[in-house]
Amino acid sequence: MFCPVPSWPRLQFPSSTPAPSGPARRPRLSGSTAPAAEVWTWLRNLLRPSPSFLHFLLTHGRWFWEFINATFIRDTLMRLVLTARSNLIPSPPTYNIAHDYISWESFSNVSYYTRVLPSVPQDCPTPMGTKGKKELPDAQLLGRRFLLRRKFIPDPQGTNLMFAFFAQHFTHQFFKTSGKMGPGFTKALGHGVDLGHIYGDNLERQYQLRLFKDGKLKYQVLDGEMYPPSVEEAPVLMHYPRGIRPQSQMAVGQEVFGLLPGLMLYATLWLREHNRVCDLLKAEHPTWADEQLFQTARLILIGETIKIVIEEYVQQLSGYFLRLKFDPELLFSAQFQYRNRIAMEFNQLYHWHPLMPDSFQVGPQEYSYEQFLFNTSMLVDYGVEALVDAFSRQSAGRIGGGRNIDHHVLHVAVEAIKESRELRLQPFNEYRKRFGMRPYTSFQELTGETEIAAELEELYGDIDALEFYPGLLLEKCHPNSIFGESMIEIGAPFSLKGLLGNPICSPEYWKPSTFGGEMGFNMVKTATLKKLVCLNTKTCPYVSFHVPDPHQDDGPGVERPSTEL
Repeated sequence: MFCPVPSWPRLQFPSSTPAPSGPARRPRLSGSTAPAAEVWTWLRNLLRPSPSFLHFLLTHGRWFWEFINATFIRDTLMRLVLTARSNLIPSPPTYNIAHDYISWESFSNVSYYTRVLPSVPQDCPTPMGTKGKKELPDAQLLGRRFLLRRKFIPDPQGTNLMFAFFAQHFTHQFFKTSGKMGPGFTKALGHGVDLGHIYGDNLERQYQLRLFKDGKLKYQVLDGEMYPPSVEEAPVLMHYPRGIRPQSQMAVGQEVFGLLPGLMLYATLWLREHNRVCDLLKAEHPTWADEQLFQTARLILIGETIKIVIEEYVQQLSGYFLRLKFDPELLFSAQFQYRNRIAMEFNQLYHWHPLMPDSFQVGPQEYSYEQFLFNTSMLVDYGVEALVDAFSRQSAGRIGGGRNIDHHVLHVAVEAIKESRELRLQPFNEYRKRFGMRPYTSFQELTGETEIAAELEELYGDIDALEFYPGLLLEKCHPNSIFGESMIEIGAPFSLKGLLGNPICSPEYWKPSTFGGEMGFNMVKTATLKKLVCLNTKTCPYVSFHVPDPHQDDGPGVERPSTEL
């Protein structure tokens, strides 16, 4: 078997051609065309701006980007971003945990997570190929020494807990590792934005959650407000500790959402939105049966989700002055595959537990983790508006740079490191090369300082032996940013391919009839986080993925909602 692991040259791929899914091979050229082609390729790579330079460009010069955002150039740049990022993801999928070569099983068996790079071969001299020490450092030691928070470091971009809980809620529809089969397998067979966390990941669970009247989901009314039903009313499996009464256990599409009030908050908002959309569709189409109302409402909510994710969630993460745009028609003239497969590298990358604070502030009350986890009364006691307002005002932690994970959730990061070893993920530098970045030559270059770099050198022995997940979290952050270069350059292609690869973004689906007419189509195209909240509450709190700007008045704490939002 081949050792070292395949090395990936730093190439610029044309936007219409996907990046190769195996080691790049030089095309066969003959005659006088060969030198000219090689010179052109060399020159193009030489002139290609680095990811760091592009990030600097996109996060500086606000006045310039305000002009760009008001012109057709915005669409041109957005199309370029979407195609360039998406083409870095192999499609159809290539490898999985069982197959380091192209196989029908890798393509057809959706029980597997796919993988971008094949695994490190079993017979290599070191765990990471040929570099580094014979044994990897203890995962617990890595967690305590490099990831454990000393003092809370807020995200300098102003990201808040409303964002953090959205991230957890949103990603748990497609990150559902199978505990029975192992870390290379998933229970989320939709592999994308299918809203299985709202409707359930199988038909039996969906049926238990549905009212089977007017397309709606089951619900209960508490203090005059709509909330998810109890498990007595919708008997689905939910993970709650023993001792919590069934009447206090809320039943939703994802079985783990009882863990955090922030997750059940979003489950409640999307439940209300689904039933609100059903009312509007029923008024527009009074002859439609329950099934058509339900299915059309689901498509509308999928569209609303993608719109919010691209234009607000990813926008907040990026820190770009270029205003991102959700417009599937931008890709209609490009070669693009409307399918997606979740990769194990994407699952690894998305362990963003540094976002979590030391405690949770709701109004004047501060809650510890012990008081917050599995708190089944907080959502109803405070109400949706109060929690939205509180979570929108509390800062989330910086993800990159290391040493910012609260001790209550450190074990999750440690398990991620152990999983990556079971999956035999290739070294961090191999992924940098695969996604068009220059590999780091030293730990000091990675971290931007000397103390942590020296300790990493002692434990790993070689920068080319550094593991994928520790590399992502310990990489120095961009100035005033939530994380570093690699998290953006590796994460963005997975994210954008998964979002725009959704069937509703295809020419066959992206039309008014898919969403019940112009009304439903317009709901998708104008969706915002504020609408999601304020059209489903009696009053409209401060709601954003960004903490309030201290130099600006964010308005009254609550205001009357408007159907014109």
